[in-house]
Amino acid sequence: QVQFVESGGGSVQTGGSLRLSCVASGGHFSLFTVAWYRQAPGKERELVASINSGSKRNYVDSAKGRFTISRDNAKRTVYLQMNSLKPEDTAVYYCRYQYGSVWSNNWGQGTQVTVSS
Repeated sequence: QVQFVESGGGSVQTGGSLRLSCVASGGHFSLFTVAWYRQAPGKERELVASINSGSKRNYVDSAKGRFTISRDNAKRTVYLQMNSLKPEDTAVYYCRYQYGSVWSNNWGQGTQVTVSS
């Protein structure tokens, strides 16, 4: 079974930057679409960004121009570079993958991002 481990979260002030990493074990990583999600306290989990096997990227409107998703297939890793962070970016960030037409349902432990004003 494919497992993802997220890391790179932390506490920063408004306007700061963080780079999150999501490392996969198992499966045909280079063929996956991988997405970053986040869940803020009291809110539902939401899609932030995704990258497919051809490195086509999609972003939620609130992330456009500030976040960049990328992948390194040799390292089986997807990154989320987050710049110009805002307090509303505070959440636990998770990875999820799609293989073929099926999205995974086994969420990792996530990584906490806290942005203070």
